[in-house]
Amino acid sequence: MQGLIQVAGVIDQDEADLICAEGADWLGFALRLPAKNEDLSEADAAAIVAAIQPRHRGVLITYLTEADEIRQFCAELGVTAVQLHGDVEPAQLEKLRRIDPDLYVLKSLVVKEDNIDELTKIVDESAEWVDMYITDSFNPATGAKGATGLTHDWSVSAELVRVAPRPLMLAGGLNPDNVAAAIAAVRPAAVDAHTGLEGPDRRKDRAKVRRFVTAARQAFADLAGQD
Repeated sequence: MQGLIQVAGVIDQDEADLICAEGADWLGFALRLPAKNEDLSEADAAAIVAAIQPRHRGVLITYLTEADEIRQFCAELGVTAVQLHGDVEPAQLEKLRRIDPDLYVLKSLVVKEDNIDELTKIVDESAEWVDMYITDSFNPATGAKGATGLTHDWSVSAELVRVAPRPLMLAGGLNPDNVAAAIAAVRPAAVDAHTGLEGPDRRKDRAKVRRFVTAARQAFADLAGQD
């Protein structure tokens, strides 16, 4: 799983094709969000997921918190991985693992100022039922968690890489210009980008996606060479 690259916020088939062609591994589909309109319909997302080649993977990004609803929605979309950004209770994570043991579960850890103890506690309480964590940024001005375009204190993510018993995906304000430094500083298993790869029209910019993937691949290779 080391060296995984995810691009989130897919809006249509053309964008999915672009992301895959430029070498990203996973494609994130943000749906059933609390505070913003979705970028695409659920039916369109399901059609795109069905067309993804086996070497890539579609990931549902959602704020749903109930295991039954999460499982049903994943089945409707045809995804085998889900990224949970809501406040999902450990009991719901345990239930989700029990009712759908093959579903790959990523749980969000939102980095705020001085909250490493809180995040470590979440890891301790949830790791048994989580496959990977994803650290993301918080915007205090808007209350947004994720897709903020903001970086966070990478030392917090680096500490979570050190203590968590599961791999970690780094997100939050990553772009072609900072992803190599982020990987070197945090040593994550994976990286994710969304708004940092968009042009003025809010669509993924091919050159940015290409540069991001190239820089991330090289940075992961450099890490492997140090081990």
